[in-house]
Amino acid sequence: CNSLININLSNFNTQNVTNMGFMFYGCNSLTNIDLSSFNTQNVTDMRYMFYECELLKSIDLSKFNTKNVSNMSYLFYGCKSLTTIDLSKWNTQNVINMTHMFCGCDSLSKVDFSNNFNTQNVISLNYMFYGCISLTNIDLSSFNTENVLDMSHMFYGCSSLTNIDLSHFNTQKVIDIFRMFY
Repeated sequence: CNSLININLSNFNTQNVTNMGFMFYGCNSLTNIDLSSFNTQNVTDMRYMFYECELLKSIDLSKFNTKNVSNMSYLFYGCKSLTTIDLSKWNTQNVINMTHMFCGCDSLSKVDFSNNFNTQNVISLNYMFYGCISLTNIDLSSFNTENVLDMSHMFYGCSSLTNIDLSHFNTQKVIDIFRMFY
């Protein structure tokens, strides 16, 4: 779908869908997408969903019900034109994998997490913000890292990041922090 610029999914009935992984994978010409009609209450897998949607500048995912999702790895990987992502209404209590979630989001300057963004079951945060060169500050106060094993390359290449408070991070189970801030 690398030539697809716009797509109308307003009549899609997604109430029984459990897997949205790779849905827009490689749609690197896609500039706009309206997913406001999507019912995601049964979705468990969102990995690679917007992988390399390079021209996507904004996306409204505020109506996504993510309470059953366990895999968000590579979700926004390579979305080079996204400047902000609002995940403040997402319930991530069942997510286990967030590896490479925002990796390569070059223009991303703001990610809005909230208290609903629960990372208590996440075991992998590696490469999560890798190459997010436009991030200057990020609030991760809602993150619970008590079960995380891998934080390697988490902020690798975040060359504009000037402030980050990780004093609340519980790293007792972490076994890999290789190049975390490289």
